[in-house]
Amino acid sequence: MRRSILTLTSLSLLVLTGCRQAAAPQQRDVVASYYDNSDHPDAWSGGARKITISTPKGPHQVWIKRVGNNPKLKLLLLTGGPGLSHAYLEVMDSYLPAEGVEYYHYDQLETGESDRPDDPDLWTLPRYVDEVDQVRKAIGGNKDNFCVLGHSWGGMLAMEYALAHQDQMKCLVISNMMASIPDYNAYAKKVLEPKMNQAALKQILDLEAAGKTEQPRYMALLLPNWYEQHILRRPAAQWPEPVLRAAENMNRRFYVTMQGPSEMGASGRLVNWDRFNDLKRIQLPTLVISGKYDTMDPVYMAAMAKQLPHGELAATNGGHMDMYDDQPTYFAKLTAFLRKFK
Repeated sequence: MRRSILTLTSLSLLVLTGCRQAAAPQQRDVVASYYDNSDHPDAWSGGARKITISTPKGPHQVWIKRVGNNPKLKLLLLTGGPGLSHAYLEVMDSYLPAEGVEYYHYDQLETGESDRPDDPDLWTLPRYVDEVDQVRKAIGGNKDNFCVLGHSWGGMLAMEYALAHQDQMKCLVISNMMASIPDYNAYAKKVLEPKMNQAALKQILDLEAAGKTEQPRYMALLLPNWYEQHILRRPAAQWPEPVLRAAENMNRRFYVTMQGPSEMGASGRLVNWDRFNDLKRIQLPTLVISGKYDTMDPVYMAAMAKQLPHGELAATNGGHMDMYDDQPTYFAKLTAFLRKFK
């Protein structure tokens, strides 16, 4: 009996060892395939390149960088601001490669490493939608593989893109962006501002009324009273390097023209934008990511997920940049969603 037990144990160990040995090469093959750049002309430059796009004012170049290789899932990252570079979304590099997602960092025209013509005539939603479509074509995106993740302003752009070109998309992620600027402003005025230090709020509003929003005092007040409470919920001294790098390289003129002087509300060209009633036209699987402490109303974000025919909500305990201040929740829910499409 003892010999039989030993024999069975030995056989079991051999079977388990064999399974591990058989599985290991297969796992290595998957990883090797993800990092196989043999079919990509951008491999020699580490995946980075510039794409020439056409605009009503002539050709310009925008910067993109591919990470990974998965012809079934090409995820384009649309950054916020408007005016921020791809830098703050480099956090994706810590999570998406392990999921086998092919994704693209991208500096929109007027930001980061892309051309900066400094031409307000080009700062319109339809033109940026067209730019995204030109980038899609350049990376080989189509209805079988192309997904978009838009954060903040990028979320607005993602919604507009889906409304115009969902026939070329596989999925959509709207991260931390309401579908209505008037409702975004109302939430700031009715809910968030009354919770602020009222003396600080008065100074901020006085500076705005006096047109002194470019003075250091304005941001010195906003940083602890608004940005650390709702944008990235850490002391600013602890903010991650990619966020600081994106902020330092921000196209401030573009931002103020489109958004207004700060994240306390929008007062620029986008002030009347509202697409909530049109969300029902988006037939794509869509993930809506919402932060509990965000400048974007979490109740409204939940309503967006319901308005979308195939929407689902991912609620976090973070702020506007919950990919940093509630990182475990943000990426657990994002990667679970993306696994459906790879």
